[in-house]
Amino acid sequence: MMNSRIFITIVLSCIFASIHAYDPDALQDLCVADKSHGTKLNGFPCKEISNITSSDFFFAGISSPAVINSTMGSAVTGANVEKIPGLNTLSVSLARIDYAPGGLNPPHTHPRATEVVFVLEGELEVGFITTANKLFSKTIKIGEVFVFPRGLVHFQKNNGKSPASVLCAFNSQLPGTVSVAAALFATEPALPEDVLTKTFQVGSKMVDKIKERLSTKK
Repeated sequence: MMNSRIFITIVLSCIFASIHAYDPDALQDLCVADKSHGTKLNGFPCKEISNITSSDFFFAGISSPAVINSTMGSAVTGANVEKIPGLNTLSVSLARIDYAPGGLNPPHTHPRATEVVFVLEGELEVGFITTANKLFSKTIKIGEVFVFPRGLVHFQKNNGKSPASVLCAFNSQLPGTVSVAAALFATEPALPEDVLTKTFQVGSKMVDKIKERLSTKK
């Protein structure tokens, strides 16, 4: 009887652990992503060990500031499993965000990860909004850290007169990004216009104007 209870406890613990894990746990030392494989499960299939090289674990793309050519005045450079195949099944990734003076990383969410930002350069106004519509915001400077809980809408804005940069860490190999504005006004196919007019209590002309402006913003 006691053994049965222990067994049930272990099984339930494994189930709850799997429910709370954001990414699948690794079951081997390495599972380097084979992005050439046509089949995808919850992640990428593993490369053959014989085909793995040191380059699968290396990425130099966040070593220097990105060129900023967006109308928002910011540039995000991901260092996730799509850039570093060796991150597959490891549940971690990074990104670098660079901001021009006045640059904004507009309100967005990461559905699969909590984000921690570390300021490399400059000063930023950052914040997130809870499901109770409460805003938590702060100005952060070089060497300081701020946390955006998983799935909550958040933003960063450079209010300074000089460039700014942050390094972001995520507890997912591919956290995903949902831009609030683009998700509502730039989807394909488009959301029904009456959904947008009623949601925002505006007319069709205003919705069309927003869509037009967003279509030119990259």
